[in-house]
Amino acid sequence: MGEKTQNMGSRCLHRIGFGNDVHRLASGRKLILGGVRIPFEKGSVGHSDGDALAHAVCDAILGAATLGDIGQHFPDSSPQWHNVSSLLFLHHTRELLDRAGYRIANVDSTISLERPRLAPYIPRMRKKLAKALGIHADQISVKAKTGEGVDAVGENAAVRADAVVLIEPLAFKKSSGNRRI
Repeated sequence: MGEKTQNMGSRCLHRIGFGNDVHRLASGRKLILGGVRIPFEKGSVGHSDGDALAHAVCDAILGAATLGDIGQHFPDSSPQWHNVSSLLFLHHTRELLDRAGYRIANVDSTISLERPRLAPYIPRMRKKLAKALGIHADQISVKAKTGEGVDAVGENAAVRADAVVLIEPLAFKKSSGNRRI
C-alpha cells in the first residue's frame, strides 16, 4: 500500500481531478485525439503529438493525486517529449498514480471540435486510452461536441478537451455486487 493511502485516516478515500487542454489547429499537422489519428486537413499544434484529450486526462489524474500537472512531468522545453505519442504520457502518469497508492475508478471526458465529426472514432479512442492507462474501456467515457460557431473551437481554429477522473486507493475494496477493478 502506498504511503499516501496509509496516512489517509478519516479523509475521503475517493479523489476527483479535472483536466483541460487546448491546441491550435494548423494545416499540415496530424489530428490525433485519444491516440487515434483522425483524417482531416488540419491537426493540433504541439510539442508532442498534440493529443488534447490525452493531455486533459493526464492533468486530471495528476490533479486528483496532487502530483502536479502535465507541464511539470512532460515539459515542452524537453527534446525527450518532442513528437512523442501522448499515450506514453498516459502510461507514465498511470505509473506515478500507482506509486502514489491509487488507481483509476473512471474517466469522463469531452472533446470540443467543430469539424470533423468524431463519433465514429470514439470507440477506438476509449480502447486506446484504456490500454495506455491499464483499465477497462467501460471505465472511460468520451463525448464530442462542436463549438456551435463560437470562439476558437467554433471557428475550427482549435480543439479543446476536458476530463474528470475519479481515483481510489489501491487497497479500496468494493462490495461483492460490484465488479472488481
